[in-house]
Amino acid sequence: MKGLTDRIAIVTGAAQGIGRAVAERLYEEGMCVVVADVDGEAAEAIAAGIGPEDRVLGLECDVSEKLDVRNLLAATLNAFGDVHVLVNNAGIVGGGDFLELTEDDFDRVLRVNLKGAFLLSQAVARHMVERVKEGDKPGTIVNMSSINAVFALPSQVPYSLSKAGISQLTRVCALSLAPHGIRVNAVGPGSIDTAMLASVNRDPAAKRMVLSRTPMGRIGEPSEIASIVAFLASDEASYMTGQTVYADGGRMPLNYVMPSS
Repeated sequence: MKGLTDRIAIVTGAAQGIGRAVAERLYEEGMCVVVADVDGEAAEAIAAGIGPEDRVLGLECDVSEKLDVRNLLAATLNAFGDVHVLVNNAGIVGGGDFLELTEDDFDRVLRVNLKGAFLLSQAVARHMVERVKEGDKPGTIVNMSSINAVFALPSQVPYSLSKAGISQLTRVCALSLAPHGIRVNAVGPGSIDTAMLASVNRDPAAKRMVLSRTPMGRIGEPSEIASIVAFLASDEASYMTGQTVYADGGRMPLNYVMPSS
């Protein structure tokens, strides 16, 4: 896509699922990619499978820790000299009934899903602003939200709250960084075939329930979300900022349920 070749991207939570698909797609678009994940060994292995080490780097990073975020940015700049695209994909779930949910579980999910996106966005945006002042082309940030930013999951309180927060963080960052030409958008996936959905895929009844609320009648693929991320990061989305693009097979407009087999 236009404007991605020879640029540098950081993708968090990139050792599996949507993050891995995004890293692979951005590499295919001609970018140098940092595969960042809390599982450093997995990040290195995935990076090695995507492309040569002079174009793809695997790094360990706990996005909820400010020092890790600082080190990730420093290592990226040391390896590639710049960063033009940040994809805040790292995320975890933490289930439990609202009345039984512990403070520790609540904090753990919010630290990774929301605070992590804030810390990385702020650190990378500060670098991008300095580069713009030096005459460089403005960068872009893409956050990973969810349809659960809108739909409530009573068994996933902190996850739902964190994704709603991501959508608002996207808007706030977009307005803050617009004077510098830096765009910030988000993607809100529906049911995607990742490890998070593995239990659903193994349970025919659960899968029928998911498909009954999905007009397109199927579960999405990580590569389909990666395509939207690549578009938002590219110059082809040059007039888009502060938006969350929902890719959910038609679920959000649905008022009732669909027949499923």
